[in-house]
Amino acid sequence: MALIPIYWWNKEVHNFKISQDSFRKQPWANGVILLACVVIAMLLANLPFTKHLYHNFLHTELTIHVASPDGVVDWFFPHGMTMEKFINDILMVIFFFTVGLEIKREVVCGELSSFKKAILPVIAAFGGVVMPALIFAIVNHGTLASSGWGIPTATDIAFAVGILSILGDKVPISLKVFLTALAIADDLIAILVVAIFYGGNINLPLLGVALVVILFAALMKRLGEKRIGFFVIPAVVVWFLFYYSGIHATMTGVVMAMLIPMNARYNRAKFHRRAKILYESLVESEQISLPESFPNGPQRHFLRRLSSLTKKTIPPSYRLEHMLNPIVNFAIMPIFALANAGVEITDPSYFNVFKAIDPVTGSVGLGIFLGLLLGKPLGITAASWIAIKCKVGVMPSKSSWPMLFAVACLGGIGFTMSIFVDTLSFAGPDIAPEITQHLRDAGKIAVLLGSLTAGLMGSVLITVVSGIERRKMLNEIKQ
Repeated sequence: MALIPIYWWNKEVHNFKISQDSFRKQPWANGVILLACVVIAMLLANLPFTKHLYHNFLHTELTIHVASPDGVVDWFFPHGMTMEKFINDILMVIFFFTVGLEIKREVVCGELSSFKKAILPVIAAFGGVVMPALIFAIVNHGTLASSGWGIPTATDIAFAVGILSILGDKVPISLKVFLTALAIADDLIAILVVAIFYGGNINLPLLGVALVVILFAALMKRLGEKRIGFFVIPAVVVWFLFYYSGIHATMTGVVMAMLIPMNARYNRAKFHRRAKILYESLVESEQISLPESFPNGPQRHFLRRLSSLTKKTIPPSYRLEHMLNPIVNFAIMPIFALANAGVEITDPSYFNVFKAIDPVTGSVGLGIFLGLLLGKPLGITAASWIAIKCKVGVMPSKSSWPMLFAVACLGGIGFTMSIFVDTLSFAGPDIAPEITQHLRDAGKIAVLLGSLTAGLMGSVLITVVSGIERRKMLNEIKQ
């Protein structure tokens, strides 16, 4: 967010200065903005003079009208495309595309690139998905809320990593890497959950056409095509086909991210050879101008070619991820929070997650709250313990079980993905629209309460465990 500055004290001039870039580069910046957007959304949805404007804006229908001899026809935007659906079904495609690029990078050359690196975080991620889903299913078994089991299964990497950065050296680096890799694996599992369980009725012919387009894009990649523009048109076509085939349209982003090449057009040898020629030409061009006129016409030409060479030596997937990350973190995710976190509190019982379980509608709040607060850390810790005791995985270095459990509590910060799954849950022919909206609103409040509590509990436990372990270490040194 370019408009949000951060201030720091300059000891030399003793005054406050503004640094927008410093704020954007902080790992907790995205979390701060999302929290602000949640507060703003709740205010907009509940203040008497803004709530009608807020909800009317979200339900505004978007259509491009094209004149025809027979009248006016709707074109481009599917029927019923509201501002809210535009954010959730189109803008969030970019979010999922970026997540897909990140997952692909980690699998190819990052924390999930080898069996030894990936196995413990992946197993822990599965435990952190199964346990919250199981708790939610037990609480809401046989009720209209039972389809929301996927809501408490996700971890918001932005908030979790942001809190770890604030806690500093209280957490071993190995556990920071563990939680980051776990959150990435968790994202992949959440994507599969959305694709498999929260789509509509599958239209097989359209899905077949989408697969043909995807295979065509994969063939282009196989033949060595590395220009990003050649993958844009297939991505748009696949989005429309997914939208109408019953697969949630945001899955387009993940699928197309997997097809973006990770190999650059120029390898190391070609880059060095061409860069050397361009640099020599650049030096030679200095002889035809005064030193102070740098860069002259020929030099600008060689600098542009050098810039193009550098660009083509960076893999397309990395360039896209680097370009999209600020847009996703400081535009799309805040817009998503503004559009989806604004719950009109028509029923104060939303905040009472421990109220009695209704035999018909169940208790969305209790299932989500317990799933995030207890299910996540217990599932992550139990799965890690089993993997380590079976010698499948290795305990992160310089860590202990109390600290691993404390860090696992941060896995209960669901937020973005949990709210996204909530917007897809509880719909069906047997559920009245007003009941669906009631369940979704209660679910969003429970996600916010559960994520906040999990973040606080994790932070407190990490601080306490870190203090105990440091005192223990000092006592051992003294002895």
